[in-house]
Amino acid sequence: MNYSNVKVLERQVLTPRDVAIVYGLSEGTLANWRSQRRGPKFYRLSGRKIAYFRADLEDWARREPVITRDSDEVNR
Repeated sequence: MNYSNVKVLERQVLTPRDVAIVYGLSEGTLANWRSQRRGPKFYRLSGRKIAYFRADLEDWARREPVITRDSDEVNR
């Protein structure tokens, strides 16, 4: 991971480009999801600027886990 990626990981508010880098998605996919009201929660600032909050992204990413036989949840 290069230095610029580390700086992105430290931010609390991310741009679509940042989200694409961190989550391995394309900016186009994020744009499509926004137009369909899918994907992670986002905020429209000043009409055109898009922002994602890290906490919202983490909640979205954890929403539908795949439980495996080796998961802690199964062994409880």
